Amino acid sequence: MFKEAILRLKKHQFLFEELVKRDFKKKYKRTVLGMLWSVLSPLFQLLVMSIVFTKLFGRGMEHYTIYLFSGNLLFAFFKESTTSGMHSLMQNANIIKKINLPKYIFLLSKEVSSCINFGLTLIIYFLFVVIDGVPITWRFLMLLYPIVFMLIFNIGFGFILSAMFVLFKDIQYLYDVFTLMLMYLSAVFYTTDVFSPAMQKLFYCNPIYCYITYFRNIVLYQTVPSIVLHSLCAVYAVAALAIGCIVYKKLNYKFVYYM
Repeated sequence: MFKEAILRLKKHQFLFEELVKRDFKKKYKRTVLGMLWSVLSPLFQLLVMSIVFTKLFGRGMEHYTIYLFSGNLLFAFFKESTTSGMHSLMQNANIIKKINLPKYIFLLSKEVSSCINFGLTLIIYFLFVVIDGVPITWRFLMLLYPIVFMLIFNIGFGFILSAMFVLFKDIQYLYDVFTLMLMYLSAVFYTTDVFSPAMQKLFYCNPIYCYITYFRNIVLYQTVPSIVLHSLCAVYAVAALAIGCIVYKKLNYKFVYYM
C-alpha cells in the first residue's frame, strides 16, 4: 500500500512541488514581511506567554524560556500541520472534481509547508538555546527522532481530520476546542512535578506531551530519554498513521459527492 502510494506520488511529483510552492506563497501573499512571519509569529507568542507565565510557573526555574519555547514550538507544529491538513481536500475541491489524481497529495503538500515553517522556527529556537547558555551536545542529533515521528503522527492525524471535514463541517469548530484543551494537557507552560506520580504517568497518554518531553530531556536536562518514551513516540506515530490510512481509504469514495 505504502509502496504504491510512493510510486503515485513520484508520478505526480511536479504537481506536488507546485502545490507546496503555492501553499507557501499563498500564506504570505500581500504581507510586507513575508516569510519572516514564520519566525516572528512564534516569537511574539513566546513573548506573550513568557510575560504571563514566568512569574506563575517559571519562578526560580532555570532556563524557563527554553522550557516554554520547547513546548510552544512542538505544539504549534502539531496544530498548524493538522489544521492545514484538515482543510487540504476542501480547499482543492475544484481540482479534485475535475482531475483524477491521488487526493493525499494535497494533504502531504500541506505537511511539507508546515515542516518548512517548523524548520525556520527551529533555527530561532537553537539561537535562543545558545543565548540562554544551554550547552549543545551530541545528544541534539537525537532531536531528529521526535521530529520524524511527530511528522508521521501529524500526517496520520491529518488523514483522519481531512476525511471527516469533507463529511462533517462542524469538525473545524470542535477541533479548535480540542486543540485548546490539548494545549493545557501538554504541559506547554507548566511542569508536571506539582502532580502526584500517578497523575504524572497519565500525561504520557497524550502523544504531544511525549514529543515535547523528549525534546526537553535532550535540550534542557541533557539526558537520553528512556526506552519507554522512545517506544511511545514511535507507537503513537505508527498508530495514528495506520488509523488515518484506514479512515481515509474507507471514506475516500464519498469525497467527491460531499464537495
